[in-house]
Amino acid sequence: MSPLLQQITELIDRKEVCISEHGYDELAADGIFVRDLIKGISGAKLVEEYPDYIKGPCALVLQVDRDGKPLHAVWGIPKGATGPAVLVTAYRPDPQKWTKGFMRRKK
Repeated sequence: MSPLLQQITELIDRKEVCISEHGYDELAADGIFVRDLIKGISGAKLVEEYPDYIKGPCALVLQVDRDGKPLHAVWGIPKGATGPAVLVTAYRPDPQKWTKGFMRRKK
């Protein structure tokens, strides 16, 4: 597990979590439950990291919902801070845009 994903996981375990406004919109649009993302963070697989993102380091991870269906979530930490873990966005990955397993974008 990457140090960033480890830090995000520890923050979530301590219930130091915040959801962005955009995150709420995307969750609602795709019928994703926050509790599925929080509960499933321990099994998250790192897809991509964005350590230099302007709002703070963040990571795209692959998680699953309560039915075992794949979810992509972007979790971050505010720039210059040590917490909370921020759910930036989450969505159901499009199989037309991602390789089998949803770990790489199709070219």
